[in-house]
Amino acid sequence: MPDSKAVRGERGGDARKRTSIPTFYRQVVAELRKVVYPTQEQLVTYFIVVMVFVIVMMTIVSLLDLGFGKLAFEVFSGGS
Repeated sequence: MPDSKAVRGERGGDARKRTSIPTFYRQVVAELRKVVYPTQEQLVTYFIVVMVFVIVMMTIVSLLDLGFGKLAFEVFSGGS
């Protein structure tokens, strides 16, 4: 099985230089400036959507738990 250059990279070539700390900091700040933060209206909308989804999922899981619990009780109690 031949060695893959994509996994190991080439050996013996010129090594990649590390980025200096000030350059790294400038790059981080430049990337953070590209971030688009949601408006308050979008934030409220996202919050409501997430809360509705969580409530729906809680309802589904609770009903399944109740159903399987009753089924298990009927099976193991002898059905009397």
